[in-house]
Amino acid sequence: MTSDTTSEPAGRPPSSGWQPMVSELLVNDIAASRKFWCDIVGFSLAYERPVERFVYLERRLPDGRGAQVMLCQRNGRWETGAMTPPLGQGVMFQIEVEDLSSVSRALAARNWPLHTPLRDVWRQVGDREAGQREVFVQDPDGYLLMLNEKLGERPLQTA
Repeated sequence: MTSDTTSEPAGRPPSSGWQPMVSELLVNDIAASRKFWCDIVGFSLAYERPVERFVYLERRLPDGRGAQVMLCQRNGRWETGAMTPPLGQGVMFQIEVEDLSSVSRALAARNWPLHTPLRDVWRQVGDREAGQREVFVQDPDGYLLMLNEKLGERPLQTA
């Protein structure tokens, strides 16, 4: 995906439509966070409100599904408690990507630390197993992301 960190301010709804639930993350430096989410993770800008230091980002899959996240530089307005680093303690965001190798290369090119290295995992889902390749990384404020690529499904493995 291409980065939108140098483009003119955008003002359009997300191309994948409005999702019924979108997380808004409070960040310490909107420019650094936007650069990470766009240049490394592959999100693009849907719209921004520069005066509020707010961006609405999306990342679309080839089938049209998409992930959306809002980033807002901290201003005290929505802080319900102490904002102790790393932010987002106790929450992890799972983001499906179509090509995890390109995201892994972007992380490596910037020497970005990995929380959990690249691995393949098969998990039971009903009467089958679903596989995914995944890597865990923290954004500039410490929010934990699981970036994953689907590997498909297989019959349940019995012992």
